Amino acid sequence: MKVLVIGSGGREHALVWALSRSRRVSQVVCAPGNAGIASLARLAPVNQKDLDDLLRVAAAEAPDLVVVGPELPLSLGLCDELTRRGIPVFGPTRKAALLESSKGFAKQFMQRRSIPTAAYAVAHSEKAALQALDLFHLPVVVKADGLASGKGVVVCESRREAADAIAGLFGGGLLGAAERAVVLEEFLSGEELSFLTLTDGRSVSPLPPAQDHKRAGEGDTGPNTGGMGVYSTDGMLDPSMREWILQHIALRAVEGMRDEGSPFCGVLYCGLMMTPRGPMVLEFNARFGDPETQALLVRLESDLAEVLEACVEGRLQETPLQWKPGSSACVIAASEGYPGNYPTGRLITGLDAAAAMPGVQIFHSGSAWMDDRLVTAGGRVLGVTALGSTLEQSLARAYEAMGSIHFEGMHYRRDIGRRSSEFR
Repeated sequence: MKVLVIGSGGREHALVWALSRSRRVSQVVCAPGNAGIASLARLAPVNQKDLDDLLRVAAAEAPDLVVVGPELPLSLGLCDELTRRGIPVFGPTRKAALLESSKGFAKQFMQRRSIPTAAYAVAHSEKAALQALDLFHLPVVVKADGLASGKGVVVCESRREAADAIAGLFGGGLLGAAERAVVLEEFLSGEELSFLTLTDGRSVSPLPPAQDHKRAGEGDTGPNTGGMGVYSTDGMLDPSMREWILQHIALRAVEGMRDEGSPFCGVLYCGLMMTPRGPMVLEFNARFGDPETQALLVRLESDLAEVLEACVEGRLQETPLQWKPGSSACVIAASEGYPGNYPTGRLITGLDAAAAMPGVQIFHSGSAWMDDRLVTAGGRVLGVTALGSTLEQSLARAYEAMGSIHFEGMHYRRDIGRRSSEFR
């Protein structure tokens, strides 16, 4: 079968890598892809923000399956239009993807469906948000309602910080475009957990749990990013808690969307806070996470193409997932200045030596070829990923590989996974 993957980041590199290993896949095309993906798939230029251009590429390639990586094409209704044209696609409809593209919709949905989440208020003006602010204890969380690439969340320790965040979101100063709505949320404490599930709209199959590290600096300091690293181990959840999350959060969300006329097929990513009151949903995403996908797919033993096709055809229950035991970790090498403004075009060296190390797989997030030289082309540049029998081993392998890589201004967090009780 021929598979078309939409996207250009580390998540898409991991998807292409896994799909290219499938015994069922004869050809992978990635639109638009990146320099790392080019070694595994044919690249097709496309504007990911333009629905017509995305449909043009799909029509020209005539794939047997389309896999949509990023959230923006989902919010544009790409899956709806591909289905209308008879092209099989793995991903939710525009309405189903509202679970990610509108934080306000997601919070109201969770309230309707008794899915545990923080107390909240949705405000459609700066004045209303400031009035709602009086209902919350400090610290308070201020969130952009729309898509923000992981950067639309501000934890505010004072009322002044919250007021500034609200003004920045409504005025466009914080994200570069003005928000039409803002969500205020009760601050939750505990350990964050990424709980990704595959679903065909009825059945739900969980991926191994993972923990992402969103803050730019070590010790969880600095601004939020798209993710600076992640790890996954067998012992992060005991079986009873895993089943509770599956039944009371993931399955309840899938059943709720189906009951409300928007069946959800694809990846339902449950971003959780493991609080003293139990697991509570921080956010839903409607696609594979980045960098979670990198760490999780290196553990997958099942044929990814078969699994995704089973989701599209409503056969997920017949297709159990098999995983490698142990642990995996992914550490992001980022450009100088990220998540703010950053330079591009800086020479990347040392990849061959790093990739040759045991258990290591390197996924490109923001790279390009320029005059036959591999250079930086994004904020997050590389996802250095490693498998191990223990968390300590997978992290040691990832950091050893990172030590061989260089580009001017490269920075990365050196404490990924260090606070885990399993790090020993």
